This record gives sequence, C-alpha cells and structure tokens, in this order.
Amino acid sequence: MATWAIGDLQGCYPELQRLIERVRFDPARDRLWFCGDLVNRGGQSLEVLRLLRDFGDRAVVTLGNHDLSLLAVAQRDEAAQARVNPDLRSVLFAPDRDALLDWLRTRRLLHHDAVLNYTMVHAGFAQRWNLKQAQRVASEIERELRGPRHARLLQHLFGNRPALWHPGLKGTERLRAGINVLTRMRYCDARGRLDFDAKGSPGSQPTGLYPWFEVPGMLRRETRIVFGHWSALGCFAGLGVYGLDTGCVWGGRLTAMRLDSSEPEFVSVAAEPTRKRDPRGEE
Repeated sequence: MATWAIGDLQGCYPELQRLIERVRFDPARDRLWFCGDLVNRGGQSLEVLRLLRDFGDRAVVTLGNHDLSLLAVAQRDEAAQARVNPDLRSVLFAPDRDALLDWLRTRRLLHHDAVLNYTMVHAGFAQRWNLKQAQRVASEIERELRGPRHARLLQHLFGNRPALWHPGLKGTERLRAGINVLTRMRYCDARGRLDFDAKGSPGSQPTGLYPWFEVPGMLRRETRIVFGHWSALGCFAGLGVYGLDTGCVWGGRLTAMRLDSSEPEFVSVAAEPTRKRDPRGEE
C-alpha cells in the first residue's frame, strides 16, 4: 500500500494520467492525496473532477482557492456563470454539475493522518496555530460549507480582511480569515499578517515579509505539512514542510511525493508542451 500526495492540478488531466501511471497507482490498495486547486486554467477541469470523484475513498482532497471560487461562481445566476473561462464553464454547464459540485463542496480544508504524521492543507498554517487549532478552524469552515447555509458563506467568501488570524474573530470574518490562511497564504509579516500581493520565490519579497513557514515566533509544528498553492516556490522540502505545486498549468511539472516511505520520494512529469508560462504569476 502506497500513499502519494500530489500538487495543484488546475485541470491538467493528461499530466495527472501520466503521473498516476508513473507511480503505479493501484486503486485497490493505494491512496492519493490532492493538495487542492483541482480546477481552472488547465483545460480539463471537468475530467479531473469526474476522475477524482470516481476514486471514492482512495482519493483525499483538500480544497484550494480555485475550488472555492468555482463553488462561489456556481451560486450566481446563469448569465454570470456563462462569463467565466471555458474550463470552468465546462463544469458549470455539465449534465452532472450538481453531483460534482456537491462532491467538491464536501471535501476537507485540512486532512491529518496520525499514523503517517502528515497533515495536508492547500496553503499553510497561521503563525500561532498548532495542529489542534488548525483542525478546529478547518472543521468550522467545513461544517458551514456542508450545511444548509453554505450559499451565504460562498457569497461572502472573498476579501483580504481580516488579514491577521485572531481566535476572537466571530462569524463571517472568522470563516474568511480561516479560509485565507488555509487556501491563500504565502507570505506574512512578523506578526503573522498575510500579504496577498507577494507571490514570487523566497528572496523576492519586500523587506519585512517571510514565507509563512519561516515567520518569527511560529509555534513548533507537531506534524509534517504537505501543501500546494505556491508555484514560484516549486518543490520544497525543509523545516518540516513540503511544497508540491510545481506549476504544471504554467508549463512546469506535476509532482507527487510518497508519504509512507522512510524518506520522502518525489516523482514528477513534465507539463504538456502546449502549456505556457504566465509571467504575472498566479493566485
């Protein structure tokens, strides 16, 4: 039995098929973890969602910001849905869209495996979160997404405030702050306040900003963390964290990391030659 974590797919279906073949995935015994951002820009988001849903409990998914954005767009009127890019429209106007969106909406924000001692999120942990705190915040958001008031949360999902997590936050602000940490974070200041503009590789950020996993005063992590979201960071291993977004949709690679081996093992495949880099970076 093997467990592999895979970085951001963003609709890159051919590369996913090749990567699954490379790691010799056997759905009868193996498991795949996906770090989020399953959809958008890659051209075959519909096929990606269908495949992962069909994997059943052999696939573990944490939601990324692009996945949440798709769910939010699905709450709008048909005219607004028709204005998004063709990749997302393929999902929104598919005959099985409701089943796919319901499946997506019930995925996790955080997945922890105590046996493997790995935790997967899309972006990262807040400065003052231990594992228990991160699980509590993720569970609060998951309950809202799965509950009867999910439309209200999705309508108020977007916004850069509050940019600093505080346990005293309440209501929508608390949920939005948790979502921003778990799905959008890259750099923070010394207090842990998120910066939403800097997206480049470490060393390119303005003075006073730190990669989220290097913020001064960050609590010691009791678990190893697997994440995606940061294509400019690339394949990263250090400080007990593992970044797996290697920019497949931008012409980079799609990367998997084996979690159940004595030492992490990385396998990747090149992006399709038709994919082009976006010099602006990505959100």
